[in-house]
Amino acid sequence: MTTARKRLTLEVLRQSKFPGVSSQMRFMRLAALASVLITACAAACGQAATSVNSSGAAQTAQQPLVRTETYTVLVDVVATKKEHALAGLDRKQFHILEDGHEQTIGFFEEHKPITRVQIVQRRALPPNTYNNLPTQPPGSAVNVLLLDALNTPLGNQVQVRKQMIQFLETIKPGTTMAVFTLSSRLRMVQGFTSDAGMLAAALKGAKTAPYQSPQLGATTDAGFDSIVSGLQMIPNTGADIAGIEAFQADVTGSQTDRRIEMTLEALMQLARYLSGVPGRKNLIWFSGSFPILLGPEAQGPATGTVTRGDAVRSISQMMAAARVAVYPMSAEGLATPANLDVANSGLGEAPRDASLNNRFTMETIAAETGGLPLFNNNGFAQAVANAIDNGSTYYTIGYAPADKNFHGQFRKLKVRVDDCDCQLEYRTGYYADPPDKPSTVGIPPASVMATATLHGAPPSTQILFEVRVLPETDPLMKDVHLPAQPIGAMAEKMKKPYARFITDLAVDPRTIAFASAADGTREDSIEFTLVGYDGEGKRVNYVDRTIRMALTASQYGQMLSSGLPVRLAMEMPAGRGFLVTAVHDRNSARVGSIEIPLTVTAK
Repeated sequence: MTTARKRLTLEVLRQSKFPGVSSQMRFMRLAALASVLITACAAACGQAATSVNSSGAAQTAQQPLVRTETYTVLVDVVATKKEHALAGLDRKQFHILEDGHEQTIGFFEEHKPITRVQIVQRRALPPNTYNNLPTQPPGSAVNVLLLDALNTPLGNQVQVRKQMIQFLETIKPGTTMAVFTLSSRLRMVQGFTSDAGMLAAALKGAKTAPYQSPQLGATTDAGFDSIVSGLQMIPNTGADIAGIEAFQADVTGSQTDRRIEMTLEALMQLARYLSGVPGRKNLIWFSGSFPILLGPEAQGPATGTVTRGDAVRSISQMMAAARVAVYPMSAEGLATPANLDVANSGLGEAPRDASLNNRFTMETIAAETGGLPLFNNNGFAQAVANAIDNGSTYYTIGYAPADKNFHGQFRKLKVRVDDCDCQLEYRTGYYADPPDKPSTVGIPPASVMATATLHGAPPSTQILFEVRVLPETDPLMKDVHLPAQPIGAMAEKMKKPYARFITDLAVDPRTIAFASAADGTREDSIEFTLVGYDGEGKRVNYVDRTIRMALTASQYGQMLSSGLPVRLAMEMPAGRGFLVTAVHDRNSARVGSIEIPLTVTAK
């Protein structure tokens, strides 16, 4: 959509939506029209309900599949000088080499952060009514804050949390961020939002409270040390002390192995989730340590490390393919510098002690994904601000590899910029998997609806709509007739108590790409999806409907003033939850979506 058209659409929705009609009457008329529309469509052409995959997202099996033989590699490049990102570099300055051979750049785009945000003034909405009208332009990248309690001592967690809350008081308008924690498992605390107040509330909440990881073994180590100290005062206890120390080493090794497995699993899960979020993602990872070498060239074994060959390869590929740049920050703050240059040293080189090894590992992760390690700094807030600023000013290079032998092996990438005294961060390579076979270590491509219906994902605004969400017991719903049996693909297995919610949508037809038929009618196939999540972000139910439409000029003109109405209903379990509403235009592959928090009270 052009900028002028988008502005016109926003203005129409703000100023001219259903003039002269009260909100309540408007939705009653729309709901009636929606029922007629869906019934008529179902009778005339069948109401096609597409399947929903394991992530709760609708599959678009009826959408034509466009195949191409072009194998394109995208590389995001951040250029910095004196720790500040450089903008304004020219495409002609860039060179990219694959395994030492220069490639022809076929795509180039510069991305810049928002310098001035013009907030769109929303009109007042009636109760229980929402829209996905953007309040500000999107930034060039989104950010993820990962607070790693699994690998971080309790005292460091307290300091990180305090400084991050202070940082949010000065965060730049338009900065989009999500907050995750890692303790016994990966948890989403706050989905993507540019509302600094919501982010601060998430960091102050119970879900980000400091957590003592049992896998760090601090309490156990202290107990063992106390026993050893006591035995040292008793003669002829050398064998006993040796046995206790050996047992302590076994316990510590077991804890470390478990911690590594849990961290690897969480990173894989996060990479899969972020693969559905478009564009570049800056992952700011606060962690005390992580004693495992990551990256395709990490051979080990190095002192104090544990290698996981297949898992390492998977994570390296998944993060890079999902365009996730990792910015690890040592939660311990100031410490002795690692003095290791990952870009120029062998990734399998053994660090000199355990502390340096932990940093070496995190530096490797940053290098492999195009991020930057943020160590030796007590100013957490400033470091995070620099990471967000630098990660939002970058260049995307695209090329078709000259080597068409896609054998699944790792290919090294090298980027050069002419006439630029700068440091470059970018992913160091990729695995050349065959384009006609699914990758054994990568992430399957997500459908547009899989992306739009992710819990916590940024709202999609290609299609604009307004939605009212009410429980079936609301007085406004007293004359609504719906099936007696539970509604939703997972409703039959849902444990009681639960309640039914009714959603009435009014879609802006100007954001739908209707095709014009020879007789003047406008035709399209539009998919409507509801996905419900519980308070922990687990999918609990979904509904998916596809409507094929053929509108006369008169019907289309009526919709321009009233909106395209659709009514859907679905069961939700009692308690706190979230409802994602998504609209998919199959003619243009455009999507609109919004996530609404719900408190479900079941009688």
